[in-house]
Amino acid sequence: MAHATPAARAFEVKDVLAALGVVLIWGTNFIAMKFALHDMTPFQLGAGRYLFAVLPLILFYRPPKLHWKFVLAYGLLQGVGQFGCLFLGLKVGMSAALGSVLMQTQVFFTALFGFVLLREKASRALLCGLGLAALGIACFSLNYLAPGGKAGNTTPLGFVLVLGSAAMWAASNIVVRRAQQASSDFDVMPFMVWCSLVPIVPFILLSLAFDDAATRLRWLAAPWTTWASLAYLGWFATIAAYAMWTGLLKRHALNRVAPFSLAVPVVGISSGMIVLGDVITPWQWAGTALVVASL
Repeated sequence: MAHATPAARAFEVKDVLAALGVVLIWGTNFIAMKFALHDMTPFQLGAGRYLFAVLPLILFYRPPKLHWKFVLAYGLLQGVGQFGCLFLGLKVGMSAALGSVLMQTQVFFTALFGFVLLREKASRALLCGLGLAALGIACFSLNYLAPGGKAGNTTPLGFVLVLGSAAMWAASNIVVRRAQQASSDFDVMPFMVWCSLVPIVPFILLSLAFDDAATRLRWLAAPWTTWASLAYLGWFATIAAYAMWTGLLKRHALNRVAPFSLAVPVVGISSGMIVLGDVITPWQWAGTALVVASL
């Protein structure tokens, strides 16, 4: 009997549990970021996240068999670019709840970059989704510009930085596509592990350049919650969740796995409001609804 193809294979219990685990981890990892930022600067958190992500796996994976420029580009865009902007945004004024929503706009930044850089064609459904996402971002902007608008616990700078983070994530997706095209035996895990080495030194240098001396040493007296947050971000959000997600994509068709990611903003909003007491204004609710609808 022939083996079932990924498109035809039914979801088993372990697959459903893996998908729900990814949604839970990625939806709540913004809480961990907020906790860690109480005692660490954004640059320290960036270095710590990737140190935790790299240390166990670098011993088990050989360097990927592709040009070093892809490793360097992805590490800088996804590591320093995406998470540098995200951590700064969360620090200067962005709630965990709304951060989880705004990061989903990376799907549409990826599509836009694909049009320009890869000359990909856009379907009618994708164009409709882009339109809804643009309206959603406009609602978030009006939250700060409209007369009597209330920012909640966010700031315009935090909003711009998180959108920049989503754009950096999208740019790193383009690098992955280029890497896949350049290598016939592209393997995701070695690529991710060795790319995670790249951001560590830039984050350390940024901390030395911009963090004052007292702030640089404050992490030494950080409570256990900060270290637990680092472990959660490095081992669970970076390694475990990505491994489970990649496994699902290998066993099932993309269009059967991708819809699970729609639950990430739901978990992010719920956990942010329950754990951190995040407040969402009417304009932000409207923007959230439009972004989720666009996805």
